[in-house]
Amino acid sequence: MRSVRLFWRVFWLNALVGAFATVLLMIGPWTVSVPIRLTEALVLLAGLASMLLANALLLRWGLAPLDRLARLMTTVDLLRPGQRLPVTGSREIATLIDTFNQMLQRLETERGTSSARALSAQEDERRRIARELHDEIGQSLTALLLDLKRLTDRAPEPLREELRQAQETTRQSLDEVRRIARRLRPDVLEDLGLASALTALAAQFDTHTTLRVRRTLHPDLPPLGPQVELVLYRIAQEALTNAARHSGAAQVELSLAPADGGVLLCVDDDGKGIDGAVEGAGIRGMRERALLVGGTLNLQNRPEGGTRVALYVPTGVTGQGRPGIRESGEDMP
Repeated sequence: MRSVRLFWRVFWLNALVGAFATVLLMIGPWTVSVPIRLTEALVLLAGLASMLLANALLLRWGLAPLDRLARLMTTVDLLRPGQRLPVTGSREIATLIDTFNQMLQRLETERGTSSARALSAQEDERRRIARELHDEIGQSLTALLLDLKRLTDRAPEPLREELRQAQETTRQSLDEVRRIARRLRPDVLEDLGLASALTALAAQFDTHTTLRVRRTLHPDLPPLGPQVELVLYRIAQEALTNAARHSGAAQVELSLAPADGGVLLCVDDDGKGIDGAVEGAGIRGMRERALLVGGTLNLQNRPEGGTRVALYVPTGVTGQGRPGIRESGEDMP
């Protein structure tokens, strides 16, 4: 039905141009001879060109909302919510635009819900793997380390040096397993809170990578729910990982402070920036996490060089928001 109405709208626009041209020919001083003369042909061609131009302008005006809708449809990204088109134009086009805006709202809601479930399952899997690393592999390596120590004490002198090297390798492997387990499951976040977890995270990158991480954590943060704290921690972790792997940065500054009725997390590096870089799974994962708590994530080049990752979370949705990541393995509502 709407397509039929749009057809008649285009039809009457064309009919208006044709009727105007017909009336102009009827009341004008122009005549056409047989055979036609050059001046008469030129007048007819000029009239045809004018009619086509008027028709094009009227159609462009009438279908302009559809062009805006088509452009939005090609650029819309559900990880950047809130993109809507003004409801303008005729009743049929306005209805179409409004329907499209409602569809975007439903898709954003469904994307947020499905992302929350996927990230919740991911966090559960991280906990399971971390627990197995700690309980199974960690304990096995600890037992192996004790056995090597006993063998080293009893072995003859020519073998002790090789056993000490094996013991040192085992100890390094045990430390690496523990470090991976801590990255998978931030126990310090659950036990001591966000500030301590970010401090430990910065120290970990400062120790195990070439980055020098400076941290500025405001002592008077507003109350944050467990879900928000986990999102802030994971985004800081991913931003530091990207800085260490891809930016070529030497220094990174990690900061967390109250800002405009919420909290602002910033990770600034002195690397090569993000001009022309394609957003990979890591950055899209950060955007999905930010949406879970109603946050806004921005990535941009710094004027002095490098990249800034900034996450702003309004206080009004901290600990609330959409169904989110489970903190203790319970089912989501």
